[in-house]
Amino acid sequence: MYQQRAEALALDQAQVLGVTIVMPCLNETISLPHCIANAQDALRMIEDRFGLAGEIVIADNGSTDGSQALAESLGARVVPVTRRGYGAALIGGCQAAYGDYILMGDCDGSYNFTEGVAMIGKLIEGYDLCMGSRFDGGIAPGAMPWKNRHIGNPALTGILNLFFRSGINDAHCGLRAISRDAFAQLGLSGEGMEFASEMVIKASLKKMRVVQVPATLSVDLRDRAPHLRPWRDGWRHLRYLLMLSPTWVFGVPAMLAMGIAMALLFSAGLHALGILPGTGRFGTSWTIVAGFLFTLGHLSLIMALATHLFGVRQGYRRLRPAIDRLSNILTLEVALVLGSLLMAIAAAAFVGIGIHWSAINYAALENTLPLVLAAVTGVVGAQTVLGGFLLAIIGGHDARFTPAFPGDRLPANDAAKRA
Repeated sequence: MYQQRAEALALDQAQVLGVTIVMPCLNETISLPHCIANAQDALRMIEDRFGLAGEIVIADNGSTDGSQALAESLGARVVPVTRRGYGAALIGGCQAAYGDYILMGDCDGSYNFTEGVAMIGKLIEGYDLCMGSRFDGGIAPGAMPWKNRHIGNPALTGILNLFFRSGINDAHCGLRAISRDAFAQLGLSGEGMEFASEMVIKASLKKMRVVQVPATLSVDLRDRAPHLRPWRDGWRHLRYLLMLSPTWVFGVPAMLAMGIAMALLFSAGLHALGILPGTGRFGTSWTIVAGFLFTLGHLSLIMALATHLFGVRQGYRRLRPAIDRLSNILTLEVALVLGSLLMAIAAAAFVGIGIHWSAINYAALENTLPLVLAAVTGVVGAQTVLGGFLLAIIGGHDARFTPAFPGDRLPANDAAKRA
């Protein structure tokens, strides 16, 4: 009976609450009283300005100092999150939120939750995600290490904007607000500090409406070192940026490698045909390097397509129009036919080269270009066949590589803005 009444009360709260303030917590008894009082001030301001009731959720990540009991005594709702990590705690807290709008921030006293009132206002206006900017709002002396302020944060935010065109100048600000529907759509999974980048990246990829407002950063109230580890967490952010950008990790290197290879092979071909005199500046030996670069670039191109389509099917990326227009030929059958044809051409070329080799009494070939071209053709054919199966498996064991449903298509005028 008690459990039924508790569930009924929780359902009633979920129906009437407009805002949830979520704070991740791991042994924060020193700062919790200040943060919860500050969050309660913010909720009163939100109710006065927008008429929305709210709650405070403490997403506890395994505290052993009595933070749970303290938070409940101060009027917050404690949600235990067993999966460890900053991101895991926030995800657990947001999933348990009753409010239509979620305001999140650290519970170390470094953020002022009353500055989140303006963020909730932006969500009410129709934005999906509102980020705080400490560089616009101000950073108190000693609140952020110099390497974070002048190196780490600007560098990572700059890379994020280069890859994903988010337009945010502080992608790692801990004070941010998001609608509950948008949060559910993002499908966030980052367990550590990379969660901060993941939210901005996936919101950008899904073309959500993102806005930024000033936020201040104060010196935290804790008497111990922060959970943040700059070098470790910086690397986790960077690797996450790379993993979510197949264009820059695979596509750009593929184009560069194949472009250089084609230039080298074209030059070698002109000299071999006598169109240009001599053997050229690079000589025929460089054709071997060209062959390596072309096959490597072709493999990277397959990986770029595979990772892009994986993101589309996972729901955090939209299909590029250029790929959508090729959807009729992006199938396993076409890959198998094209790959087999290339391998057959390579096999015929090897036979011809073998006949020529025997005719010169098995002496060293005077030009390596035909052999390199045959080898490259065969390898590209084999990679096309194997890549076709890889793409089909990633697509859910479907011979059609691109998804059949139209909701994942990216509007043509936005294609150039997405990584």
